[in-house]
Amino acid sequence: MTYTTILAETLGRVGLVTLNRPEAMNALNNTLMRELMDALEAFDNDDAIGAMVITGNQKAFAAGADIKEMADKSVQEMYDNDPIAQFGRIRTIRKPVIAAVSGWALGGGCEIALSCDMVIASETAKFGQPEITIGVIPGAGGTQRLPRAVGKALAMEMVLNNRTLSAQEALGLGLVNRVVPLDAYLDEALKLAEEVASRAPVAIRSAKKVINQSYERFLAESLEEEKKEFYNLFTTEDQKEGMSAFAEKRKPNWTGK
Repeated sequence: MTYTTILAETLGRVGLVTLNRPEAMNALNNTLMRELMDALEAFDNDDAIGAMVITGNQKAFAAGADIKEMADKSVQEMYDNDPIAQFGRIRTIRKPVIAAVSGWALGGGCEIALSCDMVIASETAKFGQPEITIGVIPGAGGTQRLPRAVGKALAMEMVLNNRTLSAQEALGLGLVNRVVPLDAYLDEALKLAEEVASRAPVAIRSAKKVINQSYERFLAESLEEEKKEFYNLFTTEDQKEGMSAFAEKRKPNWTGK
């Protein structure tokens, strides 16, 4: 299959997907999200593949959603287009998915990492949910998975006040599996994926399923509520102002409307 915003390759029993919009810090537009999930599903349906790795580049795993693509959308357009639905497809992947993160993992990029089964981070990795700075909230799991990963108090600070976590902070909180030097993070993720792919395939899928069930048993309803709140914010003047200010590289003027 030919892709325009990602690279997909097979390395032994590992499927590697590289987010490939370097000119936009791998911002997650609709095309990239669709292609990412298509590639993951293709690997998931390939008996020769035992595990997958998602990565970006050294500067950015993904620096968030493509704000320019959604800035002028109405709430009805958000509901009709339902871009968050693409993120939900990762929950249907049966085989293990590992995120190899370097540089910025912000907004949707952080939410992709949170949705993966394991995370290998370079020493330069930084995790954050900065949506509040543009007048919205995380809409693809950030308000739900983040508290489960780092605890309520810190999740509140990250979502309400744009705190970012360094790689070492993320390691200490259990958000990532390990932190390795910049020149080794992808190799380390691929090594882990190869090890996992060498295990009994049916047992691996079963283990992932039941671990996620224990983690996400009550998550589905909360994710729907989060998505609704995110889309409804597109009725506000603050959302329009925040995203316009982001595009124009200026400080937003909040009106609370």
